[in-house]
Amino acid sequence: MPNNYQSVHHYMEASQKAFEIYQHSTLQQRATLLHQIGDSIQQISSTLIEVAATETHLSHKRLLTEIKRTIFQLQNYGDYCATGEWMDIRIDTHNTSDQQHLIPDLRKMMVPLGPVLVFGAANFPFAYSTAGGDTASGLAAGCSVVVKAHPGHVETGKLVAAAVREAIKICNLPEDIFIHIEDISVETGEALVKHPLTKAVGFTGSYKGGKQIFDWGNQREIPIPVFAEMSSVNPVFILPEKLAIDGAHIAQKLAASITLDVGQFCTNPGIIVCVNDEAYNNFETLLVTECKKVTPQTMLNKGIGLNFKDKKQQMLQEQTVTTLIDNSNETEAAVTIAKTTAQAFLANIALQDEVFGPFSLMVCCKNIDEMQAVAQHLKGQLTATIFTTDAGFEQHPTLMQQIKNLAGRIIFNNVPTGVTVCLAMQHGGPFPSSTDSRFTSVGADGMKRFARPQTYQNWPNALLPKELQNENPLGIFRTVNNVLTKAAITPYL
Repeated sequence: MPNNYQSVHHYMEASQKAFEIYQHSTLQQRATLLHQIGDSIQQISSTLIEVAATETHLSHKRLLTEIKRTIFQLQNYGDYCATGEWMDIRIDTHNTSDQQHLIPDLRKMMVPLGPVLVFGAANFPFAYSTAGGDTASGLAAGCSVVVKAHPGHVETGKLVAAAVREAIKICNLPEDIFIHIEDISVETGEALVKHPLTKAVGFTGSYKGGKQIFDWGNQREIPIPVFAEMSSVNPVFILPEKLAIDGAHIAQKLAASITLDVGQFCTNPGIIVCVNDEAYNNFETLLVTECKKVTPQTMLNKGIGLNFKDKKQQMLQEQTVTTLIDNSNETEAAVTIAKTTAQAFLANIALQDEVFGPFSLMVCCKNIDEMQAVAQHLKGQLTATIFTTDAGFEQHPTLMQQIKNLAGRIIFNNVPTGVTVCLAMQHGGPFPSSTDSRFTSVGADGMKRFARPQTYQNWPNALLPKELQNENPLGIFRTVNNVLTKAAITPYL
C-alpha cells in the first residue's frame, strides 16, 4: 500500500464506525437528511456558482441549472427512499395448507452494503461530485459515504462538503457518515478502493480512469462492485428517408447537441451514421454551416483541453478520415466534424474511440446493409439515437434491433444530450459505457447499487425489521404472497 495508507485507514475506520450506527436509521431520517443537504446547498448557491465558474470555466447559467438539478436530486432521492419501494420487499408467509410443498416464512429486503467510495466528476462539479447522485444514493441506501474530490474543482468541493456536514449536524446524525478527502493523488485513490472496509465505488469519468478503478476493485482479496460510468460515443443513426425530409432540422439539433457546453457531456453524439446519397450531401453542408456559428470556448481545465486536442489530432491524422470543420485555436476548443467511410470504420477499431469534447465523426455508408454492419460493430454505449420515419422503422427491423442492443437508452428522433432525473431514466449501458449495465447512475433507482438483498427466515414478528413486520408499521408497499399491497399480514394458522 502507498505511504499515505495510515491516513486512508483512519478515514475508512471512521466511516465504518459511522455506518454501524447509520445503517439502523429510519427511511424518514435519511429522507430528511437529503432534503436538509439540499437546503444547505441552496443557502450558499450564489457563492458556489462563483467559485465553480472560476475553477471550471462553465457559465453561470449552466452552473445555476446544475445546482438546481443537484438539489432536486437530493430531494427526489430522499422522497423515494422514504417510500421503501426501492427495497423490493418480498414476503412469502409460512403455509402449511399443502403438505407436499411446505413453505417456511421468508421475508426479503434490501440492506445497505457499508462504506461507499465516490469519485468526483470533472464535468459536473455539483450533480456528479461531492453531493451528487452517487453520494445521495449511498446516503439514501443507508451507507456512509467517502468522497474523493476531483482536482478540477477542489475549492467548490470544500464548500459543498461543509454544507453536507452542516446538514448532518442539524439532523443529529453521526458526522462521519460523510467524509470529504481533498488529497487528489492516484495513490490515495488506489488505497481507498483497496481498503478492506470499502464496500462499493461510484465513478463518472474516462474509460482509462474507470477501468483502473474497476480493476483495483477486483484485485482485492474480497472484490467489491465498482459502478463506473465511462466511455460512450452515443451513435446517431439517420435513415435516408428521414434525412431527405428533415435534414435541416436534424442538422440544427445535432450541431447544438455536439457543441453544448463545449461538448463536455457523457452523452455527446460522437458518431453520426448515414447513407451517402444526395440528401446526405445537403445535410453535411447544413451541419457544417450550423457548427461554424458556434464560438470557440475554454474547456473545463487545462488537462481536459490538452486531452481533447491530442485525441482529436490522433483521429484526424488517420488516413481514412477527412476533416470537414475544425476552428479550434491554441487556447480554446471549437466544434470539429470529420468523416470516414463505413468500410474504413469497420476496419479500424481506433475510429470508435471517444474524443471528449465538441467532436463528431460522420460514418458514410453505401446502403442500409453497411449501416447494419456499423451498428453490429460498435461497442456498448450509454445512448443510441435513431432518426427515422415510422415506415423506415418498420422496413428495417434488423437494424432497429441492433441499435437497441447497443445502449441503455434509445432516443427516437431527438438528440441524446439532456439526462432527466426520474425513475424511468437509464444512465448506464453495456461495457465500456459502464461496468454494470443493470444499474443506472441517474434517478433514484441508483440507490440500488449500494444495497444487497437479505432474507429473514422464520423470524419472530417482533424481532423483524419494521419494514418486514406483519403490521407494516411504515405503511410501505410490499409484495406479500405475490400480491403488491400496503395491507397488514394475517399469518396462516
